[in-house]
Amino acid sequence: MEFNGFSNKALPFLESIRQNNNKEWFESHRTEYDELILNPSRAFVQEMGEHLQALEPTIIFEPKINKSLFRIYRDIRRMGENKMPLKHRIGVIFWQGGSKRLQSSSFYLHFSPDELFVSVGVRWFEKPMLEAYREHIKDPYKREELNNLLHSLMKKGYSVIDKGYKRYPRGVKSEMINSHLFLYKGMATYKILEPKLIEDGENFIDTLFEIYKEMLPLQQFMYEVSLRV
Repeated sequence: MEFNGFSNKALPFLESIRQNNNKEWFESHRTEYDELILNPSRAFVQEMGEHLQALEPTIIFEPKINKSLFRIYRDIRRMGENKMPLKHRIGVIFWQGGSKRLQSSSFYLHFSPDELFVSVGVRWFEKPMLEAYREHIKDPYKREELNNLLHSLMKKGYSVIDKGYKRYPRGVKSEMINSHLFLYKGMATYKILEPKLIEDGENFIDTLFEIYKEMLPLQQFMYEVSLRV
């Protein structure tokens, strides 16, 4: 299936999920989900994945649920007070490395009626990745490299995720150069775009490619970190 963008009915359909967030409604509209969301998402993964391999040949992508695509049903056991069973935003991931996809350096995006969120890196660390990250940046030259990368991306209009921790890990002193980097619970940069961009297939692909190209140095840095896990 060739990717020509998502239908202009896709975002209104996601809004309908938000307004009718129950299994019975969704199952009665599953054909629309397949037509408006799932099938074009698979085509998008295939085309975008091939583009990304021009930036990084070892990037992994599979146009399948629980691979590059995420389930539409949420795991409500792990989601705190939000017990809505369905997601009204659609996530896609392209990752590098053999570990779990969410703990690998990745190119990520999600879209909803509210936003198109485009990101690179690892958005939150599980314990092995956190330890690998902190070990990696014990080297002051690696901290300087990462700090310079983040400032360069911010100058280009990208944002960096919030730190997450208030206390430094044992053995780290606040007066160390670039010590603030030890306070992150993840390491990723992102940009928020107008969600209707998904409807213009060629422009959508081209825009993402240019963003990911600029974010690539951070993706490569975080891949180095993942090799320590």
